[in-house]
Amino acid sequence: MATQKESGAPARRPRTPDTTPAASKADIVLNAARSIFLAHGFSAATTDMIQREAGVSKSTVYAAWPTKEALFAAVIQRECGQFADSLRDMQFESDDITHSLTQLARAYLSLIVSPKGLALYRVIVAEAPRFPELGRAFYAAGPEVVASIVAQFLERGAARGLIDVQTVGFPTAAALFISIVRGEAQLECLMHPDARPSDAQIDRWVEAAVQTFAFAFVKRP
Repeated sequence: MATQKESGAPARRPRTPDTTPAASKADIVLNAARSIFLAHGFSAATTDMIQREAGVSKSTVYAAWPTKEALFAAVIQRECGQFADSLRDMQFESDDITHSLTQLARAYLSLIVSPKGLALYRVIVAEAPRFPELGRAFYAAGPEVVASIVAQFLERGAARGLIDVQTVGFPTAAALFISIVRGEAQLECLMHPDARPSDAQIDRWVEAAVQTFAFAFVKRP
């Protein structure tokens, strides 16, 4: 009987057991999926591309997300959740609501006009007609949650006698605030994909939005 040395066959190395925690694998896959989806769009992206980018087996991907739609929805949930958490963690001034609105507006605007924020928005808008469930998932995890956070902030301001939105109500006031902050800035950035707004430009957009909202609703001494 020939030995490996006699037959010239290379000796097999013992396989190293995969000790990567499941949670870490999930993050790796979601990071890879985000990169692929934002670079290629939902329709052109494939699970094979994501699997290769993540450096994991197909079984690892399919065990958690059986379809590409499920994986994309998970990316949406995570990205929107991280941003919502950052807003919830902000510490607002108790007596200067205009300053607090400025902090809130700048945090929101900085994200939605960032390259990642714009890319995610483009993908969602492009795919929503063909995959309406993905559009609904994004809206529920992103804009609806942000509007709820802003409405709760406005309620706290009203409780301290700093703001009065009784004419429209808190949900509508929150939606108006978000729309004023997002409107011109997001549209301009979407139409000029090769340009990045400066910090000074973001400050000007934020100041104009906050002053407009404050003129309508913030109580004056």
